[in-house]
Amino acid sequence: MSTTPTTHRILGIDFFDGSAKEAIDIMRTKGGLLVVPAAPALKDLDRSPDYRDALLNADLAITDSAFMVLIWNRLQPIPIKRLSGLEYLRDLLLEPDVRQPGNTLWIMASPVSTKRNLDWLAGQGIVIPEDNIYMAPMYGTAPIDDPTLLERLNRLRPQHVIVTIGGGTQERLGLYLKRNLAYRPAIHCIGAAIAFLSGDQVHIPVWADKFYLGWLFRSLAEPKRYIPRYWDARKLLAIMLRNRSRLPKLRSELRS
Repeated sequence: MSTTPTTHRILGIDFFDGSAKEAIDIMRTKGGLLVVPAAPALKDLDRSPDYRDALLNADLAITDSAFMVLIWNRLQPIPIKRLSGLEYLRDLLLEPDVRQPGNTLWIMASPVSTKRNLDWLAGQGIVIPEDNIYMAPMYGTAPIDDPTLLERLNRLRPQHVIVTIGGGTQERLGLYLKRNLAYRPAIHCIGAAIAFLSGDQVHIPVWADKFYLGWLFRSLAEPKRYIPRYWDARKLLAIMLRNRSRLPKLRSELRS
């Protein structure tokens, strides 16, 4: 198959328009950084230079944000298909090279989520060697610098790196790895997708993901955490109406 992806430029980001299988084949062939931007993070494109730098320098950005897809398809005559991070991960975990012990390194968010994720993966027949599990520190908002992680990846050289930490941070970590590693793995920033499968967060059925209802399941499960987050994401509508395909200007640039 061709490894030249079909894309649509939305807010200055070239979003991939294709199937999960096609995206996985591209990543396997070329390596690099795959990002899965969600609306609560996308709304900060005009105020978070490090986050936007990560999206602009990603090798593949998939259309996980149902809100973004719905807005775009109302604004433009040529629609774009949604490819969720959950759908992408489901297909990714079926690939023999991802399931092969030692060929994938997992970056986990916490000890509790690590245990749940590893137990679920083991139930799927995917056993991860201890050295291929990395507990991410709290990176904060400062520029990321993690020589311990770089050393381990350069020593083990797994073909795949799967990042399961929060949106806004995982993309910055992915770009840091892409720029500083001595080789070029496929870096998949899939965030909370595995948590929907492992039970670390509420289970999202395939049908609910297909009909753009993942946000509703999360909001019903943890309303105090997710309702404010998704309400705040409404700001993405104004940003898309103003900019459409253009990259929004940083607020710091507008003020100066």
